Amino acid sequence: MTESFPRQYAATRRFSLGVPRAFNISPDGCRVAFLRSRGGTDPVNCLWVLDPGSGPERLAADPLELGAVDEDLPAQERARRERAREQAGGIVSYACDRELRVAVFALSGRVYVADLAGEGGPRVREVPVHHPALDPRPDPDGRRVAYVSGGALRVADLPAAAEDGTGPGADRVLAAPESSQVTYGLPEFVAAEEMGRLRGYWWAPDGSALLTARVDESPVQRWYIADPANPGRPATEVAYPAAGTANADVTLVLVGLDGSQTPVDWDQVAYQYLVTVCWDDAGEDGPLFVVQDRSQRQMRLLRADPATGRCELVHAASDEAWLDIVPGVPAWTAAGDLVWTADADGARRLFVSPPEGLASAPPVTPPSLQVRWVVDVDGDTVLFAGSEEPTEIHLWTYGPGGLSRLTTEPGVYSGRRGGGTTVIAERTLGDVGGRIRILRDRRGESEETEPSTISEVSSLAARPNIADPRPAIISAGPREIRTAVLLPSWHQPGSAKLPVLLAPYGGPGHQEVLAARGAYLTAQWFADQGFAVVVADGRGTPGRGPQWERAIRGDITGPVLDDQVEALHAAAERFGDLDVRRVGIRGWSFGGWLAALAVLHRPDVFHAAVAGAPVTDWRLYDTHYTERYLGHPDEDNEAYEHCSLLPDAPRLSRPLLLIHGLADDNVVVAHTLRLSSALLAGGRPHNVLPLSGVTHMASQEKVAENLLLLQVDFLRRSLEQIATGPVPANPVPANPVPANPVPADPVPAKRSRRN
Repeated sequence: MTESFPRQYAATRRFSLGVPRAFNISPDGCRVAFLRSRGGTDPVNCLWVLDPGSGPERLAADPLELGAVDEDLPAQERARRERAREQAGGIVSYACDRELRVAVFALSGRVYVADLAGEGGPRVREVPVHHPALDPRPDPDGRRVAYVSGGALRVADLPAAAEDGTGPGADRVLAAPESSQVTYGLPEFVAAEEMGRLRGYWWAPDGSALLTARVDESPVQRWYIADPANPGRPATEVAYPAAGTANADVTLVLVGLDGSQTPVDWDQVAYQYLVTVCWDDAGEDGPLFVVQDRSQRQMRLLRADPATGRCELVHAASDEAWLDIVPGVPAWTAAGDLVWTADADGARRLFVSPPEGLASAPPVTPPSLQVRWVVDVDGDTVLFAGSEEPTEIHLWTYGPGGLSRLTTEPGVYSGRRGGGTTVIAERTLGDVGGRIRILRDRRGESEETEPSTISEVSSLAARPNIADPRPAIISAGPREIRTAVLLPSWHQPGSAKLPVLLAPYGGPGHQEVLAARGAYLTAQWFADQGFAVVVADGRGTPGRGPQWERAIRGDITGPVLDDQVEALHAAAERFGDLDVRRVGIRGWSFGGWLAALAVLHRPDVFHAAVAGAPVTDWRLYDTHYTERYLGHPDEDNEAYEHCSLLPDAPRLSRPLLLIHGLADDNVVVAHTLRLSSALLAGGRPHNVLPLSGVTHMASQEKVAENLLLLQVDFLRRSLEQIATGPVPANPVPANPVPANPVPADPVPAKRSRRN
């Protein structure tokens, strides 16, 4: 019997297992390393290596062969994986030396080194280090490994170096924490959760020193996350910087292998956010690092003197609303030009210039192209992701030959580049699965020509057992809101009116409407349960330029909700079978807040909502994210009041299901509990589904499976009652859902097109 889609969706971790990822390329382009599990339901990632065009994939490290499993993960590693939204196990991250000859990784707090260049099969050794070890990274020459343990930054010689007589094999502390509130070499909460900085130290190009973040969390308030289902367990203490409260004190220290320590000096009071660090072979004059002020309207690109720690201002940027963090910048070209991005003429644009001329340099990309992120700099060639059409993300190069688009078919692309070799991961509307190609530049006598594909990397992801999604992507309404509409695979146009389900995220930093068929698997499953599913990316979502993103500054309610309504009505005009008298909405996180907002503010449009892990009071969410859009609560109190759901609780007149993981340390369960209390105080019935032991990801297999089934059941019953008679404020299930329920077919079997 074919398993249900919800079970398959859960078992495959949303079809992410078996997909190659985390690519690294050697400087000569002749070796590629990556992670991939052995199949679509195998959660254990292995490390693989490939010589493009000259040989098959080789297994470099298998956690199961090493006898290392994830049963004993350090608490800080679990937190790091939560910040990274990591759903797999085994080798989930690794770091390499400059030449990609060795890879270092951690398993259950132990450190291993794998030989990537050998011909005689896998060679993996455990490195004797202090346990538990976090974030191990080899030096550029592959002779030593740095890591963090007990809040201290430590270094050890790799086994090969010790055996060759070039090192004593000792493990020693380079920077020790002064108290239990201090760590060296790790990112603080907001850096990992909101800035995308998952690391806290960087090797010098010559391997003689490291630049490390010193994080003092003593100013940060403490929250306590308990497990009510297990009252004998102590609550987990979390340093959580909620909006308006103190952040961690983050500084930088240059630490030499000789034991020297040199503090890096910048105005940490004015610029308290450490955004990123760049210290590669081009950084002979010292590392570059980027800092932001608390309002995120000022950003400084600084260079530190390795000898004295004094800083030089390289570039200053400002914006009246906020400055976005763009992954991949700053970076250096081989010629010594600085790679940077800035907003100009309504677009995020790429700049490549000598540092001293960056402020006056012209952009190298046109205003019609929105730069998303910089992928890699290979010599003097910059590989970056950009969009001319918001639903598509293409790979582009800029170099001596000018600007060129590397991908052509409409889709969503990512990749890596090194030594003239480019790895391209592509997802298009033509196939549910993806494809990963490896290209090699073809060089003539004097200049490069178009690259050619020399090999592919196999994806072992499972094939979804539902009908292939066929989203109709439209530009909805006067604002041309990018909107995807999915109908049941068995539906015949004009045969029946369909209840509508909106499934947005709807907020900053994330898109749902993309030119990739595989992005709509869950939406198609909901459609096949009898809904017309509408997914819309309104104002605030990325890909359409600074003005579109900044339209929510100070008010994330009006523009966001108005655009969902506009997209719904435009979709109903385009597709006549959408019944706008029966409209549900579901979402998670920001999307959960939006779903609850919809039934509170527009019950005339939205008739039922499922709100998963919703932010209900923005004062309870973190500083870096919240203050970027709403300002500091001491200065912009009205914005927080306006965007909170709590004052509006007495207005609820539609069915609402609140879902929240009790172990969530990102959007803590207090959000849902406070809204539930406000609803109860206002006499408004509602449903609450607490998830014991579940974090913000809700990745446990049975939980993830049954969450889909419970949502369908709730929405179907709520909207059916809308159609048949008076609607109670909140329907209650007549029968509980069994542990592993099987969804009823929405149509007779002969009309079903499920695989």
